[in-house]
Amino acid sequence: MLRIDDGLTPSDLLSQIHRLWDLSAAKIVSLEESWNPANGAPVFTVAGRYTSRGWTDWTEGFQYGSALLQYEATGERRFLELGRSRIMKRMPQHLTHFGVHDHGFHIISTYGNLRRLILAGAASDGDLDVCETALRVSGAVQAHRWTPIVPHDDLPVQCGYIHSFNGPHSLFVDTIRSLRSLAVAHVLGQTLKREQDEHISLMDRLCAHAAATARYSVYYGEGRDIYDVRGRTAHECLFNPTNGTYRCPSTQQGYSPFSTWTRGLAWAMCGFAEQLDFFERAQQRTPAMDAVESLILKAARATCDYYTDIAAADGVPYWDTGAPGLTRMPDWPHRPAEPCNLWEPVDSSAAAIAAQALIRFGLYEQRHGKQAAGRRYLQAGLTTARTLFSPPYLSEDPAHQGLILHSVYHRPNGWDYVPANCNVPCGESSMWGDYHARELALIVQRLAEGEPLPTFFGSISGTAWNSE
Repeated sequence: MLRIDDGLTPSDLLSQIHRLWDLSAAKIVSLEESWNPANGAPVFTVAGRYTSRGWTDWTEGFQYGSALLQYEATGERRFLELGRSRIMKRMPQHLTHFGVHDHGFHIISTYGNLRRLILAGAASDGDLDVCETALRVSGAVQAHRWTPIVPHDDLPVQCGYIHSFNGPHSLFVDTIRSLRSLAVAHVLGQTLKREQDEHISLMDRLCAHAAATARYSVYYGEGRDIYDVRGRTAHECLFNPTNGTYRCPSTQQGYSPFSTWTRGLAWAMCGFAEQLDFFERAQQRTPAMDAVESLILKAARATCDYYTDIAAADGVPYWDTGAPGLTRMPDWPHRPAEPCNLWEPVDSSAAAIAAQALIRFGLYEQRHGKQAAGRRYLQAGLTTARTLFSPPYLSEDPAHQGLILHSVYHRPNGWDYVPANCNVPCGESSMWGDYHARELALIVQRLAEGEPLPTFFGSISGTAWNSE
């Protein structure tokens, strides 16, 4: 269980964050100088050097988005120019990629971040039309991957989900964070047009997918099956696409359908927290928002609570709650995570995503009068961030291209690098882990400085640190 430091403040982490940005700058430059885009997108490191891995192309946006975050945090204009130039040259190919469910990763991390900088006056508004056109296209393309399902009373009228790359039968918990593409496109006035000029609301599809994820991918301890523990998540849910009925949980990257892949849990936490922020600030409410908001809030609370229960004492989780080697480590919940243990790897990327979620959701709860609960989530996020922003997680070796160590990608497939004299993958980084650690650092830095927090749709004002 996460041992929360209730006295920790964002300002306490500033020296660590400044050190992180110093290291981050050199690593961004190193990857830029060494990487050949003809090899695909960088995915994870092997012996300290970024490599590609063919499965689906979902990480390139994190590479260029990292440069924009570096600029946003430090003001070093070379990173703005680097990120912008690579986005304009490399990212258009992703806009009409109908084969993946990852538009919220690719396009929000690039065009979305650049748009936020433009709206804040930190980048030239000459690119605003390009960014907004890209965001509109991406949202509509993402919404096109649609599987209708059997209606339920607690789901909006348009019931269904954005299916994963596995096909129309597959709902991935990861996709909850890709809903950002639909949200921004909706705000910009985009709809999905189909035969006979039928207009489909992107917001209706966003809400339906969020509700389906909350209903089927998240457990609430209500007796759904004998493994129903409140807050647990299923990586994948399988449906019969012919008649839209739910069949069973499944997984691709987790240990089993009835355990929790912790990065999937973190994606759920972050996606639900961000959508609640978005709903809160929507200038125009829709009936679909009203229909699903309470269900999303229930899912956010359950998943955030579960994470604090299953993370190690320092906030870093092992890669899956059912990983069999954990039985060889009976006291693991009561001590800091051990990246180089004999039995099971940790996943620092899950911690980076989850820490951001805990902070965002904690602030949301405080804004809505849940002071004690909100503070608990917030402190849990800060405690986890403190762990990640220092060794053995912060990569201080200038020869290592990764920023945050001890990330894993696909344990069941055996894709992760196991160093000599080690039993499990350790000591390596991933593009999504490094990117989300940078997002996390920027959020905590803004809190410490009393500045608005960055969001996928702009910035949240009025979130200065409150120690009460």
